Amino acid sequence: MKSRFSINRNIIQRLGFSLITLMTIATVTPIVAVVIYILVQGAPAISWEFLSEAPREGMRQGGIMPAIIGTFYLTLGTAIFSVPLGVAAAIYLAEYAPENWLTRVIRIAIINLAGIPSVVYGLFGLGLFVLFLNFGTSMLSASLTLSIMTLPVIISTAEESLRAVPQSFRTVSISLGATRWQTIRRIVLPEALPGIITGIILGLERAAGETAPILFTGAAFFLPQLPGSPFDATMALPYHLFVISTQVPEMPFQIQYGTALVLIVFVLAMNLAATLIRSRARAKRQW
Repeated sequence: MKSRFSINRNIIQRLGFSLITLMTIATVTPIVAVVIYILVQGAPAISWEFLSEAPREGMRQGGIMPAIIGTFYLTLGTAIFSVPLGVAAAIYLAEYAPENWLTRVIRIAIINLAGIPSVVYGLFGLGLFVLFLNFGTSMLSASLTLSIMTLPVIISTAEESLRAVPQSFRTVSISLGATRWQTIRRIVLPEALPGIITGIILGLERAAGETAPILFTGAAFFLPQLPGSPFDATMALPYHLFVISTQVPEMPFQIQYGTALVLIVFVLAMNLAATLIRSRARAKRQW
């Protein structure tokens, strides 16, 4: 009886592993296929001219340099506004906020905000920043809108990372005479840094690839020159890809896929930088 039970358990375990493997393959294969297809179709368009010049001839010739720089500016502006505020909110919720119904409601609201469609954030940014605050269609309006959109992701992931740090670290630090803020700044934050960086990159990657929010608040159809101030509009890779794919007749497919390839490389570069920083932080972690 015992051996039969052991055999049945082994069979179930192998079936479970096989099912998980098949599900993993079914999930990863389409993603890899899409990336390979974009790479094959877009690689012929990649050249120094494509990466360093402005579009011309109705965007059918030239390059996408203003869109690359504009995407970098928008991502940087989003990080400037969202990262300090998001991490500070996570610290308050994880370390200072009392456990009551109000805190639970706030956490539920943050989770729900993370699932709101980006077009809703775009309309909100249009009403608040572009019209009410009179920032106009500008990088500032777009960056603030993207910041609001990324805040829920940064807050929730940073809070979970802070809560994952063992409570004994806090107890020992305070027992040695450190204040609560010194404990958070010197002990808790460094230990939670890998998870916080992961949340920041997830939020910024979403911001870098969004079209709807910047469509309403800061993206321009065509600008041959770079923006001179935060109150200027800018081109951006997601919106530029949308325009050349839907609004420009007889657009060469190589340029479309080349633009998509540059956007993917931009996001992967952010991932690579975050992975390196996260790996160094994990190597210093004490648990």
